Amino acid sequence: MSRLPAPRAPAGYRVHVEGRLDPGWSAWFDGLALSPEADGTTNIVVPDQAALHGLLAKVRDLGPVLISVEAIGPKPRGEPPEQTTTAGPPLP
Repeated sequence: MSRLPAPRAPAGYRVHVEGRLDPGWSAWFDGLALSPEADGTTNIVVPDQAALHGLLAKVRDLGPVLISVEAIGPKPRGEPPEQTTTAGPPLP
């Protein structure tokens, strides 16, 4: 029986929350960069799964609605590269 190759670990995670969090909250979020969006939401990028768990606890304590959590970075082996566009600036 052969084993499947292990998927590559993501380079990080993007957490999307409701509300425009001022970048001044960065210190409370352990120095993570906060990216307020024009639609009244905020993106927070974390470097790894351990940081993600800590961030989720802080989001829970602060109380904004959690919209999504997205793995970012390397794709699993064998998946074709993503097509890129120039529709706007890249997310952090």
